[in-house]
Amino acid sequence: MMRRVGEAVRSDINYRSRPGVYALLPLDAGILLTHQERPEPELQLPGGGIDPGESPLQALHREVFEETGWRIASPRRLGFYRRFVFMPEYELWAEKICTIFVAHPVRRISEPGEDGHSAVFTDWETAATRVASTGDRMFIKNFRK
Repeated sequence: MMRRVGEAVRSDINYRSRPGVYALLPLDAGILLTHQERPEPELQLPGGGIDPGESPLQALHREVFEETGWRIASPRRLGFYRRFVFMPEYELWAEKICTIFVAHPVRRISEPGEDGHSAVFTDWETAATRVASTGDRMFIKNFRK
């Protein structure tokens, strides 16, 4: 059974399935994150939705690059969870199926290509308390044990 985190499921809402991939990116003594300015400013694990016809690993490489400007190597799946949320940028309620990977940031190629995103390097303690998603924070904390 897949672990659910966050808000309870509402019976009055029809949720759309939205599979996505997200990366823990250890770098030196800290972690590489993305800061998203809209719809609300927040720190996040780099990642996002899997596009039609795309494999989860293709999506992971694309999303990390779009949101951080970094290339990654050696991704390894850590686990997954689901959460039920409203996604204002798409104006829909989603059942997000979040698969979490750990990967090595290899090289910064450019600025993030996704509007409103910036790459942020921080320490693990800050990441474990300030990343917006409860599920992502859970993986950050468990990874550092």
